[in-house]
Amino acid sequence: MTKYLLGIDNGSTVAKAAIFSSSGDEVAVAARKIPLSSPQPGCSEVDMEILWRLTAEAIREAIQRGGVASGDILGVACTGHGNGLYLVDADGRPVRPAIRGADTRARAYIDRWLADGVDVAIRPRTMQAIWPAQPNALLAWMRDCEPESLERAAANLTVTDFIRLKLTGEIGAELTNQSGTSLMNVGTGQYDAEVLEAFGIPEMQRLLPPLRRSEEVCGTVTRAAAEATGLAAGTPVAGGLFDIDACGLASGLVDESQLCMIAGTWGNNQYIAKQPVVHRDVFMTTRYAIDGYFLMLEGSATSASNLEWFVTEFFDAERAQAEAAGDSVYEVCNRLVAATDPAATGIVFLPFLYGSNVSLDGKACFFGLDGWQTRGHILRAIYEGIVFSHRWHLDRLLQFRSLPAQIRLSGGAARSQVWLQIFADILQVPVEVPSGTELGALGAAIAASVAAGCHESLPSACEAMVRIEQACQPNPQRAALYDDKYGRYQRLLQVLAPVWSELAWK
Repeated sequence: MTKYLLGIDNGSTVAKAAIFSSSGDEVAVAARKIPLSSPQPGCSEVDMEILWRLTAEAIREAIQRGGVASGDILGVACTGHGNGLYLVDADGRPVRPAIRGADTRARAYIDRWLADGVDVAIRPRTMQAIWPAQPNALLAWMRDCEPESLERAAANLTVTDFIRLKLTGEIGAELTNQSGTSLMNVGTGQYDAEVLEAFGIPEMQRLLPPLRRSEEVCGTVTRAAAEATGLAAGTPVAGGLFDIDACGLASGLVDESQLCMIAGTWGNNQYIAKQPVVHRDVFMTTRYAIDGYFLMLEGSATSASNLEWFVTEFFDAERAQAEAAGDSVYEVCNRLVAATDPAATGIVFLPFLYGSNVSLDGKACFFGLDGWQTRGHILRAIYEGIVFSHRWHLDRLLQFRSLPAQIRLSGGAARSQVWLQIFADILQVPVEVPSGTELGALGAAIAASVAAGCHESLPSACEAMVRIEQACQPNPQRAALYDDKYGRYQRLLQVLAPVWSELAWK
């Protein structure tokens, strides 16, 4: 009889639950849109109980869709976005709405630490850049602006930790997630009092729960969680993992030969090695899910969410027509881009709607528009601009390693054959796409498979559960063309740098 694994993925805006066989076959997927609130400009929050209810609904629906008996699900694990602030009291109850990874309320603390050189002094321990939605800055903000919440709080969690808490009733902090928070010493894999002292938050040590590993059994599904989700009480729940680790595992990232990219809300570009990189040109080095490896990440919120915004704002009629015809509005976009010649237009798009890889004040723009150009040309510029941002990050990583024989791509862009070819042509390296539609959830299921005893280790689980669906070869005749376009993109970044601070809304 077939046995199954459940992976749960709480991203920036959607909660997903997916059921997989122990060989990695995707059986069923269900999702719920997460309602976010913005009580003030720069704030991004979510009601944690609503988040759990919607996640539980997605789990129940996935089980029903898959026609799977709950007793045949051998293990569960969660993944999700990193950072933010999920405060709970000693009984595991939320003390306030969660603060999400796009929040910027703590920007002033980051500015102060940068000005004072704190980031440089502490980086040998944290191995990463600092930014407003990390809990170090948010905890400092909370202490100064909302102390009553901190007084009630007993632990700060990530979204992965919170969903696992709701499943098991046990409070803990998973290692890969915590290693991306600037609250610990990444080299030792432990919390570090000197790190907290450097950020002026030593009192926050009490909010840091015990660390757990990704594939470690961290409790079992409680009766209350079983009633909410349809899972069987007593089902083992693994520690789970950071979403970048989950996508890494689901892409077969098990040794130093590979490099993978994730084109989603964030454009993440990453590889693993046994020797960590501590350098200002690497955005983040964290502990990887596979013991003994570090994950080197270059990323920013400059990826496929920029296309989603454009389609939402300007393609309502096309979306309705596509849905009525059983089509996707994104397939409409793909056809429009495919009908354009990459050499026909020099439009440059800076994909900075939700953040920038070059400046905290960087803003999105189109440069080089002419009246004869069509929506297809503008869409092509969006596709290309997002890949240029990935290339910018890749160039930084290539200071510390060689270009791999191929790059594995996941996220929304990987579902577009047109976009896949643009990635291959701009990067001039073959691009492979792992099989499956929900790689974050698959990565979580891989961790669950080890916790449940289906596979001996994370590498062996990856070998059994990861497959490559397609590969796209670069067109060498477009190398010079895209090098010229990328050079224009880089020059535009330099020209705009002095004026971005004047355009910023403070």
